[in-house]
Amino acid sequence: MKKILIAIAAGLIASASQALAEIKVTDVKGREVTLEKPAERVVLGFYYEDFLAVAGPGALDKVVALSLSTWKDWRPNQFAAYETALPKLSSIPDVGNTEDGTFSIEKVIAAKPDLVILAAWSYDALGEGVKQIEAAGIPVVTLDYNAQTVEKHVLSTEVLGKVMGAEDRATRLADNYKTAMADIDARIKAAGPTTKKVYVELAQKGASEVGNSYGNGMWGSLIDRLGGINIAKGQVENWGPLSPEYVLAQKPDLIFLAGSEWVNKPLSVQVGFGADPKLTRERMAGYLGRPGWSELPAVQHGGVHAIYHGGARTLSDYVYAQYIAKQLYPEAFKDVDPAANIRNYYDTWLPIKADGVFVLPYEAAGQ
Repeated sequence: MKKILIAIAAGLIASASQALAEIKVTDVKGREVTLEKPAERVVLGFYYEDFLAVAGPGALDKVVALSLSTWKDWRPNQFAAYETALPKLSSIPDVGNTEDGTFSIEKVIAAKPDLVILAAWSYDALGEGVKQIEAAGIPVVTLDYNAQTVEKHVLSTEVLGKVMGAEDRATRLADNYKTAMADIDARIKAAGPTTKKVYVELAQKGASEVGNSYGNGMWGSLIDRLGGINIAKGQVENWGPLSPEYVLAQKPDLIFLAGSEWVNKPLSVQVGFGADPKLTRERMAGYLGRPGWSELPAVQHGGVHAIYHGGARTLSDYVYAQYIAKQLYPEAFKDVDPAANIRNYYDTWLPIKADGVFVLPYEAAGQ
């Protein structure tokens, strides 16, 4: 009888320990997700740098598959820097991505993950496919840094910290983000409102084609938060091109050309890892040569800037908020150095250096 009681007690203790070990999170879609323990085999769909920052050293050892092209093709120089620092990266299987319809649920299941991490937009694109993954006993958690809100940045970071067993790093990163954004808010409040109009264009296809601008998401959300007048608001919902005539009529005071390191985009404004400031400005010059642009206040008064498109929707995007705010309120941010801050962020949280061009004002030759 005594042995039976001991066995029952041991079973109860084991059950209690298992219950305590369970991890429950509510993700950005409001879904409750339960893991038996911190994830050890992850399929990573997006937000690669945020995953590495939160999960910390050894994070990549827990990635059994990922969506490759939305990293390697969208940010090739960034990817190459990580490939050098983390050689294992080149051997991780690719499951495709939802952006071009190549995402393979079969490959996800074959990787035998204990967690799939998806961007909210990727989760939406998968639709019923998510249920197939979950039916295989694989939990799916969603993150959303695209919304460009402090609340969703913080929630996404906290969720990542819990599911990866890295709550301390997640807390410090979330606090760093909240502190930086609160400082921006305080400086803006002290400066008072601005009347400056802002135009952001995705500088991917060259000056002969009009790239997307941003209404309510990404750069649009950021400009709204900073008190600038986003000329795309009310014209496009999330992203889409504005007509050249509309841009000229709006007379923006500031223009931000969102550049990156895209593959097979030979006319794009080169911004990001390994970018050369001279080439960046040469590509910017083509945009300034568009019909009518010489008359825009932004062009006449030195208000044209390149900014790293890969820097939006990340835990380091407060640096780009600082840069935009510095153009909107020069005096209030005169002691803030966004370029130095981006280097410091990488030195502190990531295994690579921020070497390249991430924010840059246009300056004509000889200036």
